Amino acid sequence: MPTSIDAVQKALADQDYICGRPLATVVFLALKLGRPLFLEGEAGTGKTEIAKAIAAAYGRRLIRLQCYEGLDAASAVYEWNFAAQMMAIRAAEAEGSADKDLLKAEVFSADYLIERPLLQAMRPHPEGPPVLLIDELDRTDEPFEAFLLEALSEFQVTIPELGTIKAAEPPIVIVTSNRTREVHDALKRRCLYHWVDYPDIEREMEILRARVPEASAILSREVVAFVQKLRDVDLFKKPGVAETIDWAKCLLALDVIELSPQVIADTLGAILKYQDDIQKIQGSEAKRLLDDLRAEIAGG
Repeated sequence: MPTSIDAVQKALADQDYICGRPLATVVFLALKLGRPLFLEGEAGTGKTEIAKAIAAAYGRRLIRLQCYEGLDAASAVYEWNFAAQMMAIRAAEAEGSADKDLLKAEVFSADYLIERPLLQAMRPHPEGPPVLLIDELDRTDEPFEAFLLEALSEFQVTIPELGTIKAAEPPIVIVTSNRTREVHDALKRRCLYHWVDYPDIEREMEILRARVPEASAILSREVVAFVQKLRDVDLFKKPGVAETIDWAKCLLALDVIELSPQVIADTLGAILKYQDDIQKIQGSEAKRLLDDLRAEIAGG
């Protein structure tokens, strides 16, 4: 585990995750104190990526629980291998050894248990406690959130047939939310909190250089500056850092040396994901933004 905030920044940078000191500080404290980390922000700002970077930097297994509407505790913790249980029951009946109590103990044993992310995270791992990523918690409903509150408080889960399973060492927990709804304060209070915002132009340039090093300095500067301009436009969904990286890769695949209104029009689908937003930027608006950024680059 890191011994300083600077060590966290360097470890994450080694995994091509470029972050500022405030985010590095809250990551350091979460690792040092063993507290869950709650990251909130717009989609595409790097919340999920930080969990991947932490796991890679410190040699831990990454266990991801992708949240969705209707997710319940059973789906997040475990389920029984029903098909294998039925085969075992039929085999026992065919052999004439269908003692109900013994058969029940056998089919509801660990051999027939399918472990889901929360249970996997409570198990010991040879490389140390894993990184448990609970991604997009805001997509779930309040009953699951209440269950999660209890699980993260004690770092344990209960399986009625097997009893309570408690983590010998708590996992490193990263919870993310795109804020499509408010997550209850009770859960936030048990976590360290950080709002992951869009980076400024210089930090986004650093990120792009780390993720797409083959892009020229001129193209990288224009790509980042154009995306920054787009975020000032009234769009339904502003492009995140993920879209900046995707767009740069698309432009390289097309052997683009520098931006032009035509190139922007042809590739807007890499950075904007709604037709209304694309229509708003196409044509004269794209040319205006491009002219503005080139004037700023030339003057700066």
